[in-house]
Amino acid sequence: MKNIVLIGFMGTGKTTIATQIARRLKMRYVSTDDMIEKREKRTINEIFTKDGEERFREIESEVVREAAAMNNVVIDAGGGAVLREENMAAFKETGTVICLTADEASIMERTKKYKHRPLLNVPDPKRKIRDLMARRTPFYAKADFTIDTGAVTLRQALDEIVKIVSGARHPGDTLPG
Repeated sequence: MKNIVLIGFMGTGKTTIATQIARRLKMRYVSTDDMIEKREKRTINEIFTKDGEERFREIESEVVREAAAMNNVVIDAGGGAVLREENMAAFKETGTVICLTADEASIMERTKKYKHRPLLNVPDPKRKIRDLMARRTPFYAKADFTIDTGAVTLRQALDEIVKIVSGARHPGDTLPG
């Protein structure tokens, strides 16, 4: 089976869904953010603060190549991993790429309690979410499939992913939600 790669904006449920689908399909769960922190021996927040976003994205690209080269994994990709074409190419080479989406209000609600999100540590996080989503939407649109996690239950999202990887869904199909 190809790898399953979950992309999407922070707060769309990538980690929750990736861990659940990995368990359900007896695959290994891999988080690019966790890999970065383990490799760098510091948090993503610390990398952003000390080295800046550009350096973080360089490290992220190295980790994406490493994760994409693994077999039988569900990859929980950092929200901005798709900003570099080489990352999406690496994901698509060995995996089925599924973008998880949610509306701005859902994302705001899901991320408001987290202080570890460096891009949202700003005076107006709602505006930042809107700006980042607008910038990233064209990149997320390159996914093989899209599931709106604001419109379906967790179980429905998991069931859709099972249908996708079993071949019951095809790129371009309209998915529930």
